[in-house]
Amino acid sequence: MQAQASVNERGAVLLGNSVACDAFDAERLFHVVTHAHADHLSGLRKSMRSGKRVLMTAATRDLAEIIYGLLPHNGNSVEVMDYGKPVEYDGERVTLVKADHILGAAQVLVENSGARVAYTGDFRVDGTEPLLDCDVMVVEATYGNPACKRSFGLDVKELLISLVEKNLRYGTVYVFGYYGKLQEIMQILHEADVSVPFVMPERVYRVSKVCEQHGMHLGNLTHASAKEGRELLDGNLPCVAFYHMNARNSVGLHASRICVSGWEFHSPCKQIGEREYLVAFSDHSDFQGLLEYVERCKPKRVITDNYRVSHGATLAKEINRRLGIPAVAMPGK
Repeated sequence: MQAQASVNERGAVLLGNSVACDAFDAERLFHVVTHAHADHLSGLRKSMRSGKRVLMTAATRDLAEIIYGLLPHNGNSVEVMDYGKPVEYDGERVTLVKADHILGAAQVLVENSGARVAYTGDFRVDGTEPLLDCDVMVVEATYGNPACKRSFGLDVKELLISLVEKNLRYGTVYVFGYYGKLQEIMQILHEADVSVPFVMPERVYRVSKVCEQHGMHLGNLTHASAKEGRELLDGNLPCVAFYHMNARNSVGLHASRICVSGWEFHSPCKQIGEREYLVAFSDHSDFQGLLEYVERCKPKRVITDNYRVSHGATLAKEINRRLGIPAVAMPGK
């Protein structure tokens, strides 16, 4: 097999002859979902209706059902895959490889007659298993601009723990973020022995319970509409309240507030209000991390994903210039 990979105009990452990742493609048998974030779930219902073989990890399946209601409750339309255990079709072998992003996130490797093509999905470099010696690698480009560097020299996790503990003296601390990242923060605080209740609305609570079922340890979870949750929030009592970023403008307006964002690069923590903070906590590699990962994996050629965030062309140029590896952005814009 000639090493084939591309990203089409609808955002499908095409690997080999049979695999489309993170979007629908009419010609491919397999629709692989790398993780349960909305920009990687495009066309999933269409693939399921049209009889595609939909592949994902068990955690991704469970999170997608809770967050977006995208999967049937019986799960019969989804084939669950474990990391490192391939499926084969028409001479191609498809393997999911662990990525450090949110729970269940995966990279995708397709092999045929010695050719290896791969897609990183979204990832952080430190905890992601390297995909070595690929002929072609498709790389995410969320922070693919050289300006997207975090050079803090500080442990952002320790800073976040300290900020929460300091503000618990004044009552409830609200934390705003996205699904997956919120649960990671719960686990960080729990492991740091922040022992107050963690209060959250219905969907955050259900996502958290799925994460616990898949091995995360999140602490004392309390539903915001339960009696204890209402008393804690109404009384501004010491607890940490976890809400989706979309609720930022309507919840906890007079309490201590922490917003976690990967798009903050200038400082690890910025005070943006009287008792409101922006913390640079990300589930993506920054620009340096993307380059480090590509250099570590040593692909013969790189394609940058220019569909989801438009830094693909910049990242491809920098990979060419700094690493000497041929790289191109797809789709072209």
